[in-house]
Formats: sequence, C-alpha cells, structure tokens
Amino acid sequence: MFDFLTSGQYDVLGAFWVTVQLTLYSAVGSMIWGLMLAGMRVSPVPLMRAFGTAYVNIVRNTPLTLLILGCSLGLAQTLTITLGGGTSKEIGFRLAILGLIAYTGTFVCEALRSGINTVPVGQAEAARALGLSFFQVLTLIVLPQAIRAAMAPLTNVLIALTKNTTVAATIGVAEAALLMKEMLENESDAIFAVFAVIALGFVLLTLPTGLLLGWVAKRVAVKR
Repeated sequence: MFDFLTSGQYDVLGAFWVTVQLTLYSAVGSMIWGLMLAGMRVSPVPLMRAFGTAYVNIVRNTPLTLLILGCSLGLAQTLTITLGGGTSKEIGFRLAILGLIAYTGTFVCEALRSGINTVPVGQAEAARALGLSFFQVLTLIVLPQAIRAAMAPLTNVLIALTKNTTVAATIGVAEAALLMKEMLENESDAIFAVFAVIALGFVLLTLPTGLLLGWVAKRVAVKR
C-alpha cells in the first residue's frame, strides 16, 4: 500500500520542508506585521486607528486563496513585482509568504489586542503621568504583558498558519498539498494511504508546536 514512498518518485520530506519554511518565514513576518497593526488599533491617532480597523476587518474576512492568487496575478503578472526576481518557483514562494503574512497578521493583531485589554488601564495611565510617550508605554509596559497573556491564542494562530500553507499550492509552490495532489493523480489505488501520509506529516508538525507553546504559555502567564 505504501510502495509509492520507496519508489523515489516523490520527495515527501522535501515537500514538508517547504511547508516548514513557509510556516517559519510567515510566522516571523506575521508577528511583526501583527504587532504594528495592534499598535495602530490602540493608537491615539484617529487615522492610524481607522486604517488598522479597516485593514483587519477587510483582510481577515477575505478568503486566503483570493489573497494568494491576488499576490500572484496582481503583483507578479500585472505589476511585474517579483520581490527580488529568480525562478518562477522562487517568486511563487516569496509571494505565498507575502500573502500569508498579510492574512495571518490580522489574527496576530486581534490576539495581541485581546492581550492588551488584559493589562490594567492604571498601568498605562501611571506611565503617561511619568512622562512616557505612547510608543514607550506600548513597547515597554503594555506589549510585554500583552504577549504573555496572548500566548495561547497566538499558538492557535501558528497552528492555523501551518495548515494554511497548503493554499500556496494554488500558485504552484511545491509544498505538501501540491505533492499530495500529484500523488492522488498518480496513485489512484492508494488514495487512503496518500491521505494518511500527508495527514501524519501535518500532525507531526502541529502537535509538538501546540504542546511546546502551550507549555510556554503556562510558564509565562501573567499572575493576577
């Protein structure tokens, strides 16, 4: 049943390595973009608040497939923005990361904003009374506590991001979902085995991540 794994025709480990790379790069970018969006959402500047709110509400409710295709068709093919050039596979890989960051950053933002809401208002008011600017209050006092409080929802976002990398197959990125499609076409007599292999691969990626970050969330939880 699993003879296709030893035939040498399919690079399963290579496909999952691409999935891991997509997840890691997108996770880092999403954290940075999510932090910026969260700062905008709680900013005293009305224009920044309006932009942050509009961006989060629009992008979060837009299908990820549409965003990924928009990056490929809109940026690469229409505007010829290739993010550094290279082969079509390299361009697709970078555009997929861009789409994942744009989408996942909105969920990171909301997770962090929920953490910000757990920080007592009196702490920010005391900091402002001492003469600290909004940026200093946010980065030195509020966000360190907010991130600790938001570790559990951020873990869920990261796990969802790992699974969402399968959407990158729509623009030809050679990750696990694209390999599964190829395997299903060629191994029609072993459909359940193919599904089992790919599903096991994602379980091996997401389960340790959830357990590790769940343990970290308990360790860094803010005691109130």
